[in-house]
Amino acid sequence: MSETSSSLTLPDPSPRRTTFSGTLYRGNEGMWSWVLHRITGVAIYFFLLVHVLDTALIRVSPEAYNAVMATYKNPIMGLGEVVLVGAVVLHAMNGLRIILVDAWPWATKHQRLLFWIVMGLVAVLMLYFTPTHLINVFSPMDGGH
Repeated sequence: MSETSSSLTLPDPSPRRTTFSGTLYRGNEGMWSWVLHRITGVAIYFFLLVHVLDTALIRVSPEAYNAVMATYKNPIMGLGEVVLVGAVVLHAMNGLRIILVDAWPWATKHQRLLFWIVMGLVAVLMLYFTPTHLINVFSPMDGGH
């Protein structure tokens, strides 16, 4: 009986070759799009959390709220606002790209092109916004931080 059970054993399977070529999310634009979307999403989430908490502070103590708002009025926060707007614009544009890729087969085949279109649009929008905003941030007039 032990003889028949040993003759029925199967040989070890040969190792499978795993390749990642042809995927959207391995080392190419699809992966970077995925990574940037997650990073910007988490950053926006934490900004909104802090924003809600410091805005709610006005109900607890208007003086404490005013003190917190005064700490935000500096040029470093103005630069942070540029980063925040960049994150929101990138997240929004990439979200639209994801909708296109999910909805239309054409977009799936051309996701690399769509990634670069999104990056170009983000760059153009930020090239307009950044100097406009920083002029206000560093202005000695009423609008300055």
